[in-house]
Amino acid sequence: MVLAAVVYWAPLTAQTLKTHYRIDFATSEATAYSEQTGCGFEAGSPVSRGSGFVTGAGPFYFSAAVPEGNYRVTVKLGDREGESTTTIKAELRRLMVEKVQTVKGKIETVHFVVNVRTPAIPGGGEVRLKPRERTLEAAAWDNKLTLEFSNSAPKVTFIEIEKVEVPTLYIAGDSTSTDQPREPFNSWGQMLPRFFQSRIAIANHGESGESLKGFIAEGRLAKLESLMKPGDWLFIQMGHNDQKERGEGVGAFTTYTASLKEMIAAARRHGVVPVLITSMNRLTFDPSGRITNSLGDYPEAVRRTAKEEKVALIDLNAMSKPFYEALGPVKAHVAFAGKDTTHHSDYGSYEFARCVVQGIKDAGLPLAKYLVEVPAYDPAHPDSPDTFDIPPDPAVASEKPYGN
Repeated sequence: MVLAAVVYWAPLTAQTLKTHYRIDFATSEATAYSEQTGCGFEAGSPVSRGSGFVTGAGPFYFSAAVPEGNYRVTVKLGDREGESTTTIKAELRRLMVEKVQTVKGKIETVHFVVNVRTPAIPGGGEVRLKPRERTLEAAAWDNKLTLEFSNSAPKVTFIEIEKVEVPTLYIAGDSTSTDQPREPFNSWGQMLPRFFQSRIAIANHGESGESLKGFIAEGRLAKLESLMKPGDWLFIQMGHNDQKERGEGVGAFTTYTASLKEMIAAARRHGVVPVLITSMNRLTFDPSGRITNSLGDYPEAVRRTAKEEKVALIDLNAMSKPFYEALGPVKAHVAFAGKDTTHHSDYGSYEFARCVVQGIKDAGLPLAKYLVEVPAYDPAHPDSPDTFDIPPDPAVASEKPYGN
């Protein structure tokens, strides 16, 4: 994956796909990726060798050709002769490891699970991808597991990638939860993996511009049904685009509710636990500095459906209001991508991921056993944006995501 270039999705040959890679940079060269070897550093990655490690002046990318599935990644970080500071993202900027620092002579080992998917649906057909999913977002759909290493002094000594069978948390959502390909756009779904242990995978099937109706029609639900198994989870969060649909009988308590129930039923058919999530508010302050409702009846339709279907609810709509108001009309824009009032920045997405984590705990979901230890989160008292320290990626979007 080279973020400075356009990437086109294409299936790799079966001969190049392996399910286990192990590279020790104390004894191995930092080779470029090729289809012949099936792994290596992507072209354009500014990689250099140190004493037993590889590093780079900017973000650098390591890829391995693998079949669809979940992979536990083990990475050793550090420098026996100096310090290191490393952040790791995967695929389309999914935050996996946040700022690991080591002192001279210290090697730190980290573990995380990365989900890899393709558009193909077993038994025939494939997801109907949007044009951008075949270009800027192609890394989210290819037969490659891609790792991004960045921060002030990233130093990688060892990488191991091996296929694992673990529970999977699937996300079905829109642009506010999908893996956004470029800065300044981001989503809570991209930040969520950082808060989970390496005993579960996060598979983000959200996409910009999606409504529930579109998600189902494009084969995305069929794709999920081909993958989901007992013990998995399905988080469903849409509404921003659904509220713009028009037609006879279309509405929050009619067609939208029916589609929510269709998604819930699909999850339950496979022994999967569905969780409903309300859409967060847009940035719409009234003159008194209070957030107004910009989503009509759609959040309430989710709440009612959760009660009727006895499904757990994470109310991001309710949590977003005190979050934005705590920042205030002047500063709240720091949670959004530039002048956008729907799509979030890295900071805003990180805070919403913390909201989701807190929602998991508050709902008493067994899923909480997979979380890493983090302090309780109150959206009325968010983390300071001034201390937010996740390095941005170099590539910047030239246009907004689909939907708003």
